[in-house]
Amino acid sequence: MLSDRLKAKFDSVIARYPLKRSAIVPLLLFAQDEIGYVSDEAVEEIARRVGVNPIEVIEDIGYYSMLHRQPVGKFHLQVCTNISCMLRGGEKIFEHCAKELGIEHKQTTPDGLFSLEEVECLGACCGAPAMQVNYDFYENVTPEKLDALLADLRKKDQGSRIKD
Repeated sequence: MLSDRLKAKFDSVIARYPLKRSAIVPLLLFAQDEIGYVSDEAVEEIARRVGVNPIEVIEDIGYYSMLHRQPVGKFHLQVCTNISCMLRGGEKIFEHCAKELGIEHKQTTPDGLFSLEEVECLGACCGAPAMQVNYDFYENVTPEKLDALLADLRKKDQGSRIKD
C-alpha cells in the first residue's frame, strides 16, 4: 500500500511538469525508494495519475536499469563491466563481489542485505572500474577496496539495527 506521504509527493512532482507523463520516471524512483521496488500497485497509481496505460509505465521500467520490479537488497551493488571498466578489471570486480556475497547477477542475499547487478555503464569511465551502491558511486575499485566497502556496509547495517 502506498503511503499518504508518497501520494502527496506524487502530486507535488506532477504539478511541476507541463506534460504529466513526463513525471513517470521521477515518480517511479520515489515509489521505489519508499517500497524498495516498483510494485504493481505503484505502476497502477502512477499510470492513473499521469493519464497513461499501465503498460506505458512498465515500458519505462524496462528501459531504465535503475528501476526494479522485484525487491532488491538494502544495499544494491551495481558493477560496471562495459569496455572501460572491463579493460581495467570490472569483470574481476564483479566476480569478486559475487563470490564474497555468494550471489550472482540480479540476485539478493538471503538476509536481504545485498543485491548484485552487472551493468553496462555508470558514466564513470575515467575512474574505471566503477560501481554504484544505491545512489553512491565508487571509482578505481579494487578487490581490497571492495572488501573494505562490504565491511563498512555491514557495520552501517548493524548500527542502524541497534538504533531501531
